[in-house]
Amino acid sequence: MILDPKQVRRDLSRHTCRRIDQGVLKPSAVLLLFYPKNGVDTILFTRRAEHLPHHAGEIAFPGGRAHPTDADLCATALRETEEEMGVRQEDVSILGRLDDFISVYGFHVVPFVGTIPAGYPFNVNRHEIAEVIEVPVARLCDPRIYHTESWEHLGRLYPVCFFTIDDYQIWGLTGAILRQFLQRIGQWPPGLGVRP
Repeated sequence: MILDPKQVRRDLSRHTCRRIDQGVLKPSAVLLLFYPKNGVDTILFTRRAEHLPHHAGEIAFPGGRAHPTDADLCATALRETEEEMGVRQEDVSILGRLDDFISVYGFHVVPFVGTIPAGYPFNVNRHEIAEVIEVPVARLCDPRIYHTESWEHLGRLYPVCFFTIDDYQIWGLTGAILRQFLQRIGQWPPGLGVRP
């Protein structure tokens, strides 16, 4: 599967993103990054190091908490991606963004979508990143790898989505962001999932 960045930009621009009042939440951003690899478009995930204070050992998109020096949350996503993966900010083409999300750890998370050229030389920060995981987009669209579970948080039930790829589980906030991206670009299997 090959994604046309211009078409992805158009697909993302057709949706009005849900904005959530930040309030007391901690502002943060992530970058869903795709690029051609071995002739197919691939999405970048990382497995976070076990010693990190939040989401330790979980599979995530590059990103993190905003710094006072960041111009905006897009700058946060780009800075964090450069710090974690060595991807220079000027080498990323930002194509749009997705809905605001809230993590159970009290973070207000804004996901951005971008692309980089094929064969980009990552320079991984091994203090923060335990493993780099690259998954072809086509594999993520297979309905057999996806399921949801109802989890209780603060007395309410919430749907939590899971993508199972080989020995990896992409779930929670990362899974929800991934699902929304695939839906927005028209790659989500019809009738699968519960939210747009």
